[in-house]
Amino acid sequence: MINVTVSVDSDHRYHGISFLGHAGYADDHQEGQELVCAAVSALTLNMANSVEHFTDDQSGMFRFRFTGAISPEAALLMNSLVLGLEDIEETYGEPYIKIRFEEV
Repeated sequence: MINVTVSVDSDHRYHGISFLGHAGYADDHQEGQELVCAAVSALTLNMANSVEHFTDDQSGMFRFRFTGAISPEAALLMNSLVLGLEDIEETYGEPYIKIRFEEV
């Protein structure tokens, strides 16, 4: 299972995200193996690359955490990432992916 932890403040603004594990979806040996891991990876890397390319915010490593003030554009990109991950969780659910929110 991929365990996703989203760091969120009391105003419901995302400040970072971390991932641990592997979906194990390929263990089913069906067409579309690695689908969940590939989708999570694509969304995550696209979000990080978008922050670096489209904003002046500094990014981090993965575990991704903003190191300063978050621009509206970067906040939008984080919102988009979490939305995509929630969609994957809704579609595939446990035992492949679990998202939790942790207040910072």
